[in-house]
Amino acid sequence: MLCVGSLLAQTDKEFEIIIADDGSSPENLQITRSFCANANIPIAYVYHDDQGFRAGTIRNKAVAQCKGDYLIFLDGDCIVRPDFVAKHRQLAEVGCFVPGNRVLLNRPYTQEVLEQGILLHQKSFSDFLLLRLQNKINRVVAFFSLPLGFFRHLHPHKWQKAMTCNLGVWKIDFLAVNGFDELFEGWGYEDSDLVIRLVHQGIKRKEGRFAVPVLHLWHPQNDRSRHDLNYQRLMERLDQPDFILAQKGVSQYLE
Repeated sequence: MLCVGSLLAQTDKEFEIIIADDGSSPENLQITRSFCANANIPIAYVYHDDQGFRAGTIRNKAVAQCKGDYLIFLDGDCIVRPDFVAKHRQLAEVGCFVPGNRVLLNRPYTQEVLEQGILLHQKSFSDFLLLRLQNKINRVVAFFSLPLGFFRHLHPHKWQKAMTCNLGVWKIDFLAVNGFDELFEGWGYEDSDLVIRLVHQGIKRKEGRFAVPVLHLWHPQNDRSRHDLNYQRLMERLDQPDFILAQKGVSQYLE
């Protein structure tokens, strides 16, 4: 609920939330619906049964339901500051995707946040500086807000460290590469594959660092048994600049 709560506290409220639920329990789904019942922002739910880690699949289904022309992907274990959507809107540029970065919470502080319901999105820079001095978060420099100008365009073809826990992309560009490739089942690289195909399509990276950080809660690692298979597929596609369309992508959910 901390993630959704931080979205409901945005200064820019001209957006919709699509909750892409990758097989959580009916109890959790009901808790989410109750929490969002009186939201001042439109909220839709897309759900499928638990068949393992299928983040790409549920996100494809969610995009098929969204009404806007710009997408911001965010993980459910991430919390954003009140200007997150406003800053992403400022950074949005035709022909570009925008990856932001993240600040990691350690395990004890994550537990403290969850147990006490600490509203991280309300904290100031000085609060985060203190948390860094206490080693409760791994960095504080990400909270600096810098214009950077043309420096945001220095690495237009870089795919590394562009993750869908914090990624802005035009819907038309997402559809042009057929979204996430659902062949990437299990943890690993479905987001890197998307970014690589965007680059192959001619969509350039515009750096979102020092503008749109997210706070990432600690959690145990997901099952990585398919890591090697997914990584091998990713490397094969990296060497094929004409590989653009996901083999099993979002098109199957579009009317």
